Amino acid sequence: MTGSAGDRAGDRAAEPERVRAGDRADVRVVIVGGGGTGAAAAYDLSQRGLQCTLFERGELTSGTTGRHHGQLHSGARYAVQDAAIARECMREVRILNRIAAGTIEMNYGLFVALTDENAVYADRFEEACREASIPTRRIPVSEAVAYEPRLNPKARLAVVVPDGTIDAYRLPLRFFGAARECGAQIRSFCRVESVERSGSRVTGVRVLDLRTRSSFVCPADVVVNAAGPWAGIVARAAGVTLPVTPAPGTMVAVKGRLTNMVISRLHPPGDGDIIVPQRGLSIIGSTQWEADDPDAVRTRTDDVRLLLERADELVPGFSGEPYHASWSAVRPLFGVSDRGGRALSRDFEVVSHAPAVSGLYSAVGGKATVLRAMAEKIADAVCRDLGLSIPCRTSDAALPSHLAFHGVPGGTS
Repeated sequence: MTGSAGDRAGDRAAEPERVRAGDRADVRVVIVGGGGTGAAAAYDLSQRGLQCTLFERGELTSGTTGRHHGQLHSGARYAVQDAAIARECMREVRILNRIAAGTIEMNYGLFVALTDENAVYADRFEEACREASIPTRRIPVSEAVAYEPRLNPKARLAVVVPDGTIDAYRLPLRFFGAARECGAQIRSFCRVESVERSGSRVTGVRVLDLRTRSSFVCPADVVVNAAGPWAGIVARAAGVTLPVTPAPGTMVAVKGRLTNMVISRLHPPGDGDIIVPQRGLSIIGSTQWEADDPDAVRTRTDDVRLLLERADELVPGFSGEPYHASWSAVRPLFGVSDRGGRALSRDFEVVSHAPAVSGLYSAVGGKATVLRAMAEKIADAVCRDLGLSIPCRTSDAALPSHLAFHGVPGGTS
């Protein structure tokens, strides 16, 4: 890990003078969405000296961020079909291990071939991983079962990759805490009702405080739409169209940590491919379908049955363990495809809506693993358009503890 708490304090103590020199504190940024992307964007932009306020309509991380299964993706799952996000994931795995080690469990992963067809796919899979700079190691099933005794012993082969797990709540909370240290304002239970404009230029957002039921306008020079699957709705509130496919998926958790490594089926991405150990639970995920309204998604009974069947193929007896919960999360896929959500890239895009609406940016797509990279791209675009040359520094210093967000001393882990 690099960057001690003392290093961070020294960096931030010098920040006000640097900000005054460039008048960056006069730039007001509103971020819409309190998930991982919004948290990281608030940190990156405020660290560069911009004045940031983030609004989340519910509790922080109460949308997609708080519902994913918590896999730290090495990118191996996407290497064959989506090389760009695969490379980005591997880069961010290394960075997150450096800056947020206390909320990452680097337990590695096994991609397991269950059929002869899966085994043939292994060559293509490993070659794609090499091209994406993702290290792999093919091992015999006997070695894989030695690592994971509950693994299906009838598997044909296994490939080790640098997957891991994320604490889906504490990781973004560390970014929120770091943003607050840099002066950002973080406001939950505040719903952005509209994006205010003067001509084609944003001037702020109208917000409804759901606790007090009071409405107010927060002035802004820049608005960052980081609302995930709701990003298209926020864009419409500003008078622009953003192609977003809300793609829900179901997950099922049983009690007991049945494996220590992330277990994935070695074939092109499909339903029920991944078992993720999370503390004292094991989670199988996920399915995928498309939805018109991300607020109207309900967990489908047939999905639960399918997932338990697929889990038993990887880890026999999974479905017989005590049931814990099932739920759905909505992926914010960028674009629209008549071939369904699986045809869309898992990569992310940062869209400037200028000249139609200058000062409005939308971030769509991506994975939880690349939250920091998405924020860097957002901040780079904002600074470039404002004529500011300010480097990103979020890949260097360790993040404060998740406890720091609540004002509790807790070190850097």
